[in-house]
Amino acid sequence: MLEFGRRLGRRRKELLDGAHTSALDSAVFALLGLLLAFTLSGALTRFDTRRTQAVDEANAIGTAWLRLDLLSPAQQPTLRDLFRRYVDARIEMYQRLQTIETQSSDLARSETLQAEIWQRAVAACSERNDTATTLLVQTALGTMFDLTTTRMAAGLMHPPKLLFVLLFVLALASALVAGHGMASSTTAPWLHMVTFTVVVAASIFMVLDLEYPRAGVIRINYIDDLLINVRANMR
Repeated sequence: MLEFGRRLGRRRKELLDGAHTSALDSAVFALLGLLLAFTLSGALTRFDTRRTQAVDEANAIGTAWLRLDLLSPAQQPTLRDLFRRYVDARIEMYQRLQTIETQSSDLARSETLQAEIWQRAVAACSERNDTATTLLVQTALGTMFDLTTTRMAAGLMHPPKLLFVLLFVLALASALVAGHGMASSTTAPWLHMVTFTVVVAASIFMVLDLEYPRAGVIRINYIDDLLINVRANMR
């Protein structure tokens, strides 16, 4: 688009007066800059939120696991086995997280295990017949279960696709007017053209990469090691 704009300008018999068009060019560039800034800022915020939620889930599972010690020894083995299966299901889901269909099937498996854990925990708390124990155990389980839905929702939260379309269109429009502004040059200023293209493309790529941290270069897969460590300590 830079080269097209430059050639378009050179083929015109009369170039527009720069004093009349500079304000329009500046408006296009300013809009592109603002849109890039806002989308990048939002992507970074959501990226940090997803990492924080992964830490919160690992901590919640670890806390709930420890509070099983408050239950009667007879009830603990079954519950601990369910916990191990639940954490295995969560780890497997994040490792296989590629499509919505995969996420839905793995989430259904997690929800089934959640129901079993809750039923067993309620029965164990009733047998214990201690209000403090019931409160501690059930609160920990509730927090652990809630974070499953929270992380799933966070993974689906992205800007509207129309916003990305607008970003692409603005990038091309900016390249077009920038190329038109270089029409007075007899040779193409390739250094400036390549620099502009690389900077804009890299910025848009960064936004998309942060928005989908399990599909690009910037990933949060390493944060799943926290769950793996929690699972390793479940002996």
